[in-house]
Amino acid sequence: MTEAGWLPDDFAHPLRAELADGVHLRPIRAEDVDIDMIAVMSNQPMLWDIYGDAWGWPPATMTREADEEDLARHAEEMERHESFNYAVLTADEDRLLGCVYIDPLDALDGEISAEVSWWMIPDAPAGMAGRLDAFVPAWLEREWPFGRVTYPFNPGAPRA
Repeated sequence: MTEAGWLPDDFAHPLRAELADGVHLRPIRAEDVDIDMIAVMSNQPMLWDIYGDAWGWPPATMTREADEEDLARHAEEMERHESFNYAVLTADEDRLLGCVYIDPLDALDGEISAEVSWWMIPDAPAGMAGRLDAFVPAWLEREWPFGRVTYPFNPGAPRA
């Protein structure tokens, strides 16, 4: 297991995953702050409805500097395999359409377990939100070492 004690030492997290029509997932980074701010703050009420009670995010007054620090922290956590934040991006990466979060969950019976959630902006290309809903569970099954996954913020996702 890694220092985080969550994933096998030899696990290499995916660096890119193709969703559809050039839209793809890749690890988020601090340099994404400008496109992240647009996606997050223009959809702040929707995201607060999803994550506000649990995470206190995103605050209505989030600054660019606070967002950049948050993205840098996410990138560092990914490098240490503590948690994962994937940006959902257009082919040319000039627009962030959403994010996928993968966090550790207490193991049951030695299983590697994760809590996973995602969101997509309402004005994403037609059908893309449904594609992401179908993609994430299949991607986790195919490329991640989890024995159990829960989806607390995505009611339509499969249940553990």
